Amino acid sequence: VQLQESGPGLVKPSQTLSLTCTVSGVSITTAYYYWNWIRQPPGKGLEWIGYMSFSGSAYYSPSLIGRTSISRDNAKNTVYLQMNSLKPEDTAVYYCNADRPKIAAIPRSTYWGQGTQVTVSS
Repeated sequence: VQLQESGPGLVKPSQTLSLTCTVSGVSITTAYYYWNWIRQPPGKGLEWIGYMSFSGSAYYSPSLIGRTSISRDNAKNTVYLQMNSLKPEDTAVYYCNADRPKIAAIPRSTYWGQGTQVTVSS
């Protein structure tokens, strides 16, 4: 499984960020896969943003709900992140992650993209 993030490296404050996670090696509709967006601000730990499930449900971090949207295009095998009203503190490396929990005897699987830097600055 491979994940590739892409998007603009620089966004102005108050603008909207749009990131793409292109997936290969598995269909994003494969049972029990959860497609996460996670970010890491400079000098800080990882922060979970939200996920799109294999069944098409999205769930968001309470701290980001209301200005974050995760969607998908099954035909393109791609997951998207949109975040509105960007602030300088949204500056971070943004990662796409695939996670399939342990099911019966099948161990948990997790995969990461290489991340994409997003800087919010005027």
